[in-house]
Formats: sequence, C-alpha cells, structure tokens
Amino acid sequence: MSEALGILLIVSGGALTLTALFAVTNALFPQRCAQTRLAAESMPGRAFLIGLVNALFLAALVLGFIALSEATGWDIFVIPAVAILAVLTVGVAFGLTGVTQLIGDRLFPERGALQRAAWGTLSLYFASLTPFVGWFGVLGYTALLGLGAFILSFFRVNPLPESVGEDV
Repeated sequence: MSEALGILLIVSGGALTLTALFAVTNALFPQRCAQTRLAAESMPGRAFLIGLVNALFLAALVLGFIALSEATGWDIFVIPAVAILAVLTVGVAFGLTGVTQLIGDRLFPERGALQRAAWGTLSLYFASLTPFVGWFGVLGYTALLGLGAFILSFFRVNPLPESVGEDV
C-alpha cells in the first residue's frame, strides 16, 4: 500500500512540476514559446524531422565525447558532453512548452491562456504515462516535434506581432 502511495505522489508531483515549468517558461519567454507553438502547428512534419536529425546528431556528439574521455582517460571531454546535453534539454523544454500550448489550444479553446497551458501539459503528461504507446510514441514524437519547432522558431521570416503571448 505504501508503494502505491509513493507512486501516486511521484506522478502527482511530476505533473505539478511540469505544469509549473511550462507556465513559467511561457511567462518569461512568451515570444519564443509562441513562435515555437506556431512552428509546431504550421510545419509538424518538418519540425519532427529537424528535431529527429538534431537529436541524433547531438546524441552522436555526446557519445563521441564520452568515448574519447574513456579512451584517453581525460575527464575534460565530459564537459562538452554535459554542455551538449544541457543545450538539448533546454531545446526540448522550450519545444514541449510550445507543444503543450498547441495541445491546450486545440483541446480547450474556450479557457484562458494559463488554463489551456496547464490542461495541455496535464493531457500530454498523462498520455505519456500510457505503457509503451505513451512512453515511446507520444513522448518521443512530441519531444522531437518540440525540439524541431524550437529550432525552426529561430528561422521564422515573419515575426509575430508584439501582442502575442501577453494574455498569459
């Protein structure tokens, strides 16, 4: 019984912390999150492929630096590996912020911006907890879609109006 309660607390805590992370990210960087959301909505196939290619490339770099560190015995090569992983984590976090906004906008269009973001986060979180399909399908797809959309958001030709993201 205590193990079930522990799992319930971990799942609930994870949902709350991710909701807070995505809400704060959106509040601090509304333009970047709005551009990421727009890229995920308007070019989902391209965003997914760009996310996949970049994730594979960065993972290969990380593995290369770790292998170089082990082969030479120099721990200095771990620093670039950790830096690349940090950049990848930031990209996925921003990307998932945009994707959760998109999910919230599609599922709950009548709610306020913060409620849409929270419900989008919770919907994605609990969908990702589904065994196998959620773990590997939903989470993998949305993470790569978000990473690609975040990268594409830097190359947008048409900037968003200044009022985008201010209703958070």
